[in-house]
Amino acid sequence: MTPEELTALQLTRLRATLRHVYDNVAFYRDAFDAAGLRPEDCRSLGDLARFPFTTKADLRAGYPWGMFAVDRSRLRRVHASSGTTGTPTVVGYTEADLDVWADLVARSLRAAGARAGDMVHVAYGYGLFTGGLGAHYGAERLGCTVIPASGGMTERQVRLIHDLRPRVIMATPSYMLTLLDEFERQGIDPRATSLRVGVFGAEPWTEGMRREIEERFALDAVDIYGLSEVMGPGVAQEWARTKDGPHIWEDHFYPEIVDPVTGEVLPDGAHGELVFTSLTKEAMPVVRYRTRDLTRLLPGTAGGPFRRMERITGRSDDLIILRGVNLFPSQVEEIVLRTPGVAPHFQLVLTREGRLDRLTVRAEARPEATSEGRAAAAADLARRVKEGVGVSVAVELVDPRTLQRSAGKLRRVVDERG
Repeated sequence: MTPEELTALQLTRLRATLRHVYDNVAFYRDAFDAAGLRPEDCRSLGDLARFPFTTKADLRAGYPWGMFAVDRSRLRRVHASSGTTGTPTVVGYTEADLDVWADLVARSLRAAGARAGDMVHVAYGYGLFTGGLGAHYGAERLGCTVIPASGGMTERQVRLIHDLRPRVIMATPSYMLTLLDEFERQGIDPRATSLRVGVFGAEPWTEGMRREIEERFALDAVDIYGLSEVMGPGVAQEWARTKDGPHIWEDHFYPEIVDPVTGEVLPDGAHGELVFTSLTKEAMPVVRYRTRDLTRLLPGTAGGPFRRMERITGRSDDLIILRGVNLFPSQVEEIVLRTPGVAPHFQLVLTREGRLDRLTVRAEARPEATSEGRAAAAADLARRVKEGVGVSVAVELVDPRTLQRSAGKLRRVVDERG
């Protein structure tokens, strides 16, 4: 596909999507009318910037069925995100939506290095979370054999990997580190396993974590990107041969980068908030959905038509402002992974002393660290954070395997300020 052919396809699908939501979703009809816009006012891809955003709050306000564009009799599956405010985000799929989803996850796995006939161990959670079933049906579509391990029961997962010898694993990167700990606890060399491809997503992760996983497992670790509001896993995928950021499947999702504060559309290469418009969804299309993920758009590898997104550095709603300094958990993760004597398991604990906020980096010590070594590692970590981020933090090193492990998305920030 040439860039010109892609642009023409995107515009055709975008105009059809705008008409579909205007005719079938009251939220979009009211929003377009309030902005003085009709679907036919989108004559070029640049015209999309005139249309209003969609936010997670809008989806929650439409709970459960208000954002759907088809009759419920056409739905074949419903998923939902966890509702931290008490109201989850419900999404749904028609038969055609499920076909596209499976195709795109299969495409993603092919780019990651998986091949038909491979055995794929899926350690994403199954159920309302889109990760497990999204990965499962995509792997089957590619022609792979799936081990539907889901999350949890880590000791059994290690046994399955050891005995069944899958070539590919799909999990959150933080859970892969939990599996690493369990392999070592059982006395199994992680580098001796059959795993050669790791497809990791559902949470931000850094180059430091990639190195940690690759070196200790002897596999290629690549990034898969997605979110339930747009589809699920498989919106974008990193190629194993380049590892230079996920390529967005732009024939199905149109990306924009906007200023998180003003909403102004930024040019390719500028850092900002990622916004998606779905181009082929039937059941629940989204127009200019604000993901809150922070990244930038880059040219495709080797002149391909699909642009890349830089690895997610954090979320605009994960930003910690500590005594006037902006800090993201990913910045601390990079430092933790570079500090000798500190394991890659940590949390950021926010407390308040008087009128001042206080941040404690609570991390696990490496098993081999002595008492003297722990004290030196804690001081070293505090110094590195001060030099790298520009803010003073307390450091608490705890015993190995003390911090709560997660089979899904890891809770990096614990806010105890009340």
